[in-house]
Parts: sequence; C-alpha cells; structure tokens
Amino acid sequence: MTDLVLVRHGETVWHAENRYAGISDIELTPRGHEQAAELASWAAGAGLAAVWASTLSRAVITAETAAARAGLSVRTDARLRELDFGQGEGLTSAEMKARFPEARAAFEADPAAHPLPGGEDPYAAAERFVAALGDIAAAHAGGRVLVVAHTTAIRLSLCRLLGLPLGEYRRLFPGWTTAP
Repeated sequence: MTDLVLVRHGETVWHAENRYAGISDIELTPRGHEQAAELASWAAGAGLAAVWASTLSRAVITAETAAARAGLSVRTDARLRELDFGQGEGLTSAEMKARFPEARAAFEADPAAHPLPGGEDPYAAAERFVAALGDIAAAHAGGRVLVVAHTTAIRLSLCRLLGLPLGEYRRLFPGWTTAP
C-alpha cells in the first residue's frame, strides 16, 4: 500500500489576510518559507519515495524545500491545483458578502452545490484531485509520497475518498495545523 502524505503549502500573503487564493499564483510569506523549512526537517527522515506538488508556485516552492532535504526532485501535476474560486479570487469573505451577498450566502450554506460565481465545480475538482492521487499512488506502490497541494482541494478529496458529503467539507475539516 502507498502512503500518501497530503500537506498544504506554506502561508501566502493572501492567506495571512484571509483572502481566497484559489488558482491565483501568490507568493509565500516569510512565515510560509518557515513552514516549508519545518516540512523539510520532517521530510529529511520520512523515508519518502517521491515528492509531488501542484503547479502553483506556492506549492512548488514548499515541495522543493522538502524534496531537497529528502534528496529528491519535485514532480508536478496540474490536477493537484486549488479550486478556482472565480469572482471570489483575491477577496475576503466580507468583500464577497458586499459584492455578491446572495451567492456568498448560498456558498456558505452548501459550497459544493453553490460554488462562488464563475468558480469551478467542486465535484469536478474533487474528481480531478482524486484521479491525480490514484495515479501517484500507482506510480509509487508501497512507498511514502509527499503531496503538497491546497486546502480546499485536499478537503474536497478527503470527503470524496471517505464517502462524506462534499458540501460539508468546510464543517468536517475546519482547521489546519501548520506544522508537519
């Protein structure tokens, strides 16, 4: 059996401001680089067979730091990217409530059934992410693989893999630790 270790990339400027980054390519903060270094310390002794990342730079940089300490190179897969939040990209919850209050309220009630305006279908995002995980697991059968990706994509895929309602991902997986 393959051991997949799913990790969110380090903190970005938009995350520090609680903005939805989605598919926007946002730089890591100094704290984000520290988090990548903490992950690298873990990766050095984790017995990793491979390191994979989303194609977005925040994930690649986080993964490269860990891969270097593990003596590996990073492989990327665009299917590991974050959910596209459409018109919500770069906005805070308060800004969304001011710009499109009805859509934001529907999103809060059931984010899988009501993605943000112009945003990606969460069901399709979960399927693409799970497919990528399946391919990665098959390519490294029996090994431990670090996968550096994004909060919402990981939460959606966990719901999909565990047979939980996708619309509950924000409630079922509400918080994240920043240490590996």
